[in-house]
Amino acid sequence: MPAARRTSRAAGVPPAHRAPARLRVGVVGAGRVGAVLGAALATAGHNVVAASGLSAASAERADRLLPGVPLLPADEVVAAADLVVLAVPDDTLPGLVAGLAGTGTWRAGQLAFHTSGAHGLAALAPAERAGVLPLALHPAMTFTGALEDADRLTGAPFGVTSRPEHRAVAETLVLEMGGEPFFVAEDDRRLYHAALVTGANHLVTLVAEAADLLRTAGVGDPSRVLTPLLTAALDNGLRRGDRGLTGPVSRGDVGTVADHLETLTERAPESVAAYVAMAQRTTERALASGRLRRQEGAPLLDLLYEAADPAGSR
Repeated sequence: MPAARRTSRAAGVPPAHRAPARLRVGVVGAGRVGAVLGAALATAGHNVVAASGLSAASAERADRLLPGVPLLPADEVVAAADLVVLAVPDDTLPGLVAGLAGTGTWRAGQLAFHTSGAHGLAALAPAERAGVLPLALHPAMTFTGALEDADRLTGAPFGVTSRPEHRAVAETLVLEMGGEPFFVAEDDRRLYHAALVTGANHLVTLVAEAADLLRTAGVGDPSRVLTPLLTAALDNGLRRGDRGLTGPVSRGDVGTVADHLETLTERAPESVAAYVAMAQRTTERALASGRLRRQEGAPLLDLLYEAADPAGSR
């Protein structure tokens, strides 16, 4: 998309028609996300000039996705780049940005975006004070380090946070990487990320938990049982929300839930707390959405509260 690339220098620096077609890109953190985004920017016509990565896995990934790109210390990567991609763990990001500012590595006119869903622009404040244009571009996608990650990026939604005057720059970069931008306000960034973690990370845990319980029950191939069931449940949840709920909670089957708790206590005690917590929240949502009547939901909640706090310390 040549027209889009012309705007990617930055708002507030040279006008679009005089901006360079290619940016020198530095990737700080050539992990599962950074290497893929660097490769996407290279495909869009930018020049990835350096990357950093400490682990052997990062080096292998960079060699595969960013062939010929040297692995350098983070400060050297930033110094070599017009556009800096910060793809580091959430807790590492603020200290890294501040540390680079403390050594005078950032320079006016650079662009920098981080890929953290948990942080907005505040994490980039030390760089912004040095004259860097700050962006938060979070791909709402799971990256595993596998070859198919690059394909998953196509059409992936990106949570974009930027200054109003820089929004076009942010959206252009996302589009160049093959993603689809949507705006997240700075004050909503943490809630946005908590929502994604609840949906994606906890979903993996729930699936793995269900598979383990099926194995305990003697089912040799849990995926064969779970795949059609969970595929339908996910489709129902996405299309219908709480109205897609099925199962004993939606029917108010207190006896079935009590049997589950008894069986789990005997055969999989480590799973009781998770079952109770999810059943409580499911009951609350079923009541709020009208799937359960109050007289049906109250006995369920009493049972679950008792299971969660058998000593009655509430």
